[in-house]
Amino acid sequence: MARKYTSKINKIRTFALSLVFVGFIIMYLGLFFRSNMWVMTIFMILGMLSIIASTVVYFWIGMLSTKAVQVICPSCEKPTKILGRVDMCMYCKEPLTLDKNLEGKEFDQDYNRKKMKTK
Repeated sequence: MARKYTSKINKIRTFALSLVFVGFIIMYLGLFFRSNMWVMTIFMILGMLSIIASTVVYFWIGMLSTKAVQVICPSCEKPTKILGRVDMCMYCKEPLTLDKNLEGKEFDQDYNRKKMKTK
């Protein structure tokens, strides 16, 4: 089964956005426990912690994004950022690499791991 690849920056941003929605859902669930103040407070605090975690993740990916290498995608000719040895174009999902040894090889995100598997 073929895995669906996306840009690493977009994956992390999607995770941060999902933390916001999960936080709102947790807080909303707390409203069902209005009769028990402690349970409602715990749900509200957990939801707020999820939203704060989202803020931290957004800040972290923003800092990481400023250090990413910006290249022009050869396929769609739009500027995109590369994290690691291999990444995908943010727009057209074209596999990109700056490593000359990986050019022409099949795209695999395992190339970004510190210890590469020998085949």
